[in-house]
Amino acid sequence: MERQLISSASPYEPVAGFSRAVRVGRHVYVAGTAPIMPEGGEPPGDAYGQTRRCLEIIGEALEQAGASFEDVVRTRAYATSPDLFDDFARAHGEVFAEIRPASAFVVVTALADPRWVVELEADAVAPE
Repeated sequence: MERQLISSASPYEPVAGFSRAVRVGRHVYVAGTAPIMPEGGEPPGDAYGQTRRCLEIIGEALEQAGASFEDVVRTRAYATSPDLFDDFARAHGEVFAEIRPASAFVVVTALADPRWVVELEADAVAPE
Protein backbone atom coordinates (compact mmCIF):
# COMPACT_ATOMS: atom_id res chain seq x y z
CA MET A 1 0.00 0.00 0.00
CA GLU A 2 1.14 3.51 -0.76
CA ARG A 3 2.37 5.56 2.19
CA GLN A 4 1.82 9.34 2.06
CA LEU A 5 3.85 11.48 4.47
CA ILE A 6 2.42 14.87 5.45
CA SER A 7 4.69 17.54 6.89
CA SER A 8 3.70 20.61 8.86
CA ALA A 9 7.21 22.08 8.76
CA SER A 10 7.57 21.61 12.51
CA PRO A 11 11.20 22.08 13.47
CA TYR A 12 10.99 18.78 15.36
CA GLU A 13 10.05 16.63 12.33
CA PRO A 14 13.57 16.23 10.85
CA VAL A 15 15.25 16.06 14.25
CA ALA A 16 13.00 13.33 15.67
CA GLY A 17 12.29 11.64 12.33
CA PHE A 18 8.50 11.85 12.21
CA SER A 19 5.73 13.22 10.02
CA ARG A 20 2.81 15.39 11.12
CA ALA A 21 0.58 12.73 9.59
CA VAL A 22 0.83 9.52 7.63
CA ARG A 23 -1.81 8.17 5.28
CA VAL A 24 -1.78 4.47 4.40
CA GLY A 25 -4.75 3.42 2.29
CA ARG A 26 -7.75 5.17 3.80
CA HIS A 27 -6.21 5.41 7.28
CA VAL A 28 -4.75 8.73 8.43
CA TYR A 29 -2.68 8.96 11.61
CA VAL A 30 -1.94 12.45 12.91
CA ALA A 31 1.03 12.60 15.27
CA GLY A 32 1.04 14.20 18.68
CA THR A 33 0.30 17.83 17.88
CA ALA A 34 1.41 20.60 20.18
CA PRO A 35 0.23 24.23 20.06
CA ILE A 36 3.17 25.41 17.97
CA MET A 37 2.59 28.89 16.64
CA PRO A 38 3.69 30.25 13.26
CA GLU A 39 7.17 31.75 13.25
CA GLY A 40 7.90 30.55 16.78
CA GLY A 41 5.32 32.76 18.48
CA GLU A 42 4.12 32.17 22.01
CA PRO A 43 1.40 29.54 22.35
CA PRO A 44 -1.90 30.53 23.93
CA GLY A 45 -1.60 30.58 27.71
CA ASP A 46 -4.66 28.43 28.42
CA ALA A 47 -5.82 24.89 27.65
CA TYR A 48 -8.76 26.10 25.55
CA GLY A 49 -6.55 28.21 23.27
CA GLN A 50 -3.89 25.53 23.05
CA THR A 51 -6.47 22.88 22.15
CA ARG A 52 -7.91 25.14 19.45
CA ARG A 53 -4.40 25.66 18.01
CA CYS A 54 -3.70 21.91 18.05
CA LEU A 55 -6.99 21.31 16.24
CA GLU A 56 -6.09 23.92 13.59
CA ILE A 57 -2.83 22.08 12.87
CA ILE A 58 -4.60 18.71 12.86
CA GLY A 59 -7.26 20.06 10.48
CA GLU A 60 -4.57 21.23 8.05
CA ALA A 61 -2.85 17.82 8.16
CA LEU A 62 -6.14 16.01 7.60
CA GLU A 63 -6.90 18.22 4.61
CA GLN A 64 -3.48 17.51 3.08
CA ALA A 65 -4.21 13.79 3.52
CA GLY A 66 -7.58 14.07 1.77
CA ALA A 67 -9.61 13.83 4.97
CA SER A 68 -11.48 16.15 7.31
CA PHE A 69 -12.64 16.34 10.91
CA GLU A 70 -15.76 14.41 9.89
CA ASP A 71 -13.50 11.42 9.12
CA VAL A 72 -11.84 11.35 12.57
CA VAL A 73 -12.56 8.15 14.50
CA ARG A 74 -10.28 8.64 17.53
CA THR A 75 -8.56 11.47 19.39
CA ARG A 76 -6.11 11.33 22.25
CA ALA A 77 -5.30 14.32 24.42
CA TYR A 78 -2.34 14.62 26.76
CA ALA A 79 -2.61 17.32 29.41
CA THR A 80 -0.44 18.40 32.31
CA SER A 81 -3.31 18.54 34.83
CA PRO A 82 -6.76 17.01 35.26
CA ASP A 83 -7.97 20.55 35.98
CA LEU A 84 -7.56 21.34 32.26
CA PHE A 85 -10.26 18.92 31.16
CA ASP A 86 -13.15 21.39 31.03
CA ASP A 87 -11.27 23.87 28.81
CA PHE A 88 -9.98 21.04 26.62
CA ALA A 89 -13.47 19.50 26.37
CA ARG A 90 -15.05 22.83 25.38
CA ALA A 91 -12.62 23.29 22.47
CA HIS A 92 -12.77 19.60 21.46
CA GLY A 93 -16.57 19.70 21.58
CA GLU A 94 -16.72 22.76 19.30
CA VAL A 95 -15.19 20.60 16.56
CA PHE A 96 -16.40 17.10 17.41
CA ALA A 97 -19.81 17.50 19.12
CA GLU A 98 -21.67 15.86 16.24
CA ILE A 99 -18.81 13.65 14.99
CA ARG A 100 -18.14 12.08 18.40
CA PRO A 101 -14.95 10.10 17.82
CA ALA A 102 -13.64 7.71 20.44
CA SER A 103 -11.49 9.86 22.70
CA ALA A 104 -9.06 9.74 25.59
CA PHE A 105 -7.79 12.44 27.96
CA VAL A 106 -4.52 11.40 29.58
CA VAL A 107 -2.81 13.36 32.34
CA VAL A 108 0.98 13.45 32.05
CA THR A 109 3.70 14.95 34.19
CA ALA A 110 4.98 17.29 31.49
CA LEU A 111 5.12 17.87 27.75
CA ALA A 112 8.23 18.59 25.65
CA ASP A 113 7.95 22.37 26.02
CA PRO A 114 7.05 23.72 29.47
CA ARG A 115 4.72 26.29 27.85
CA TRP A 116 2.53 23.50 26.46
CA VAL A 117 -0.28 22.18 28.63
CA VAL A 118 -2.13 20.16 25.94
CA GLU A 119 -1.12 17.95 23.02
CA LEU A 120 -3.48 16.02 20.72
CA GLU A 121 -3.39 13.08 18.33
CA ALA A 122 -6.07 12.02 15.84
CA ASP A 123 -6.82 8.98 13.68
CA ALA A 124 -9.15 9.16 10.71
CA VAL A 125 -10.55 6.97 7.95
CA ALA A 126 -10.59 9.05 4.79
CA PRO A 127 -13.21 8.69 2.08
CA GLU A 128 -12.27 6.53 -0.90
